[in-house]
Amino acid sequence: MQFTQEELDELLKSPQTLNLAGADLSKADLSRTNLSGAYLNAAKLRYAILTSANLSDVNLSSANLHGAILSGADLSDSNLRGADLSGTKLNNARLHYADLIGANLSGADLSGAVYNAGTKWSDGFDPLAAGAICEV
Repeated sequence: MQFTQEELDELLKSPQTLNLAGADLSKADLSRTNLSGAYLNAAKLRYAILTSANLSDVNLSSANLHGAILSGADLSDSNLRGADLSGTKLNNARLHYADLIGANLSGADLSGAVYNAGTKWSDGFDPLAAGAICEV
């Protein structure tokens, strides 16, 4: 299901937990939006703008975020297992305790992104080499 920006803005006003699992939010502008705790698993967020969005504790497993802009977004405690993050801008994002196992990070910009010992990466992925910063 594809949402117009107006329909999406109306959904975001709801006080209940947002369930947009499988939704098509490609190219949506969700900058500075509070999506904490939302269900966005298997959602299509290709080229979406999520600059400085609160995505803490969000289920983004198997979501397609190819080319999305997540600069400065808070992805703490989020489930990104198997997500397509290829070509995304994750610069200055917060990744504390995020689960990125099986995520496709090819071509992703992780410069200045912060993570901690609780962040889970796929075997063989080196976040430091990708420009991310480990905070203790």
